[in-house]
Amino acid sequence: MSTILITGANKGLGRESARQLRDLGHDVWVAARDEGRGREAADALGARFVQLDVTDDASAAAAAEHVAAATGGSLDVLVNNAGVSGTSAPTPDVTAADVEEVFAVNVLGPVRVLHAFLPLLRRSPAGVVVNVSSGLGSHAVTSEPGRVESSFQAPAYTSSKAALNMLTSQWAAALPELRVNCVDPGYTATELNGHSGPQTVEEGAEAIVRMATIGADGPTGTYTDRHGPLGW
Repeated sequence: MSTILITGANKGLGRESARQLRDLGHDVWVAARDEGRGREAADALGARFVQLDVTDDASAAAAAEHVAAATGGSLDVLVNNAGVSGTSAPTPDVTAADVEEVFAVNVLGPVRVLHAFLPLLRRSPAGVVVNVSSGLGSHAVTSEPGRVESSFQAPAYTSSKAALNMLTSQWAAALPELRVNCVDPGYTATELNGHSGPQTVEEGAEAIVRMATIGADGPTGTYTDRHGPLGW
């Protein structure tokens, strides 16, 4: 059994991933900014709750201290799932403030949370980090004609996920004692996209759960979806 923390786990892919991992017998922490929604999700799933705002240094540090006190000082798996889609404005109208708002959650959030929880992950015999990215962050995928991702223009969101992919690669190289990977859940029907995706949350969570349950001999520095490797 692994101890697993998932950010933004009160709804959508985070909640479904937490459900599947609990069903596999893991000790799951639901981390959420909203205490009421987070506790409701944790109680419904038989998981544990910790309040965590990924945009706040003090919140991340307090969450790490809380988890450390409850687990004896270690964490096996961190899933950086919390994310926002940002503005729907036409690309020429996107401002620096629009991009900054998305990067605060989708890029700086994982940096902040990993920094806070890294001492706990290093105490695990097989620490794992899963960064929930998107095919929209792939240069290869978004430039391939015929892929649905090539039809989207959302510069704040897509560039934030491309940045998260590069962070994943850098962390994997710098932290060889951990397994650090990013996953594309696929176009999944969630609140993030107005429930427009063709995949169910059960299908979307597959790649997250698979990479959250790898062992010490698992891959690191990879980018995959539920069907296999993706081009960066």
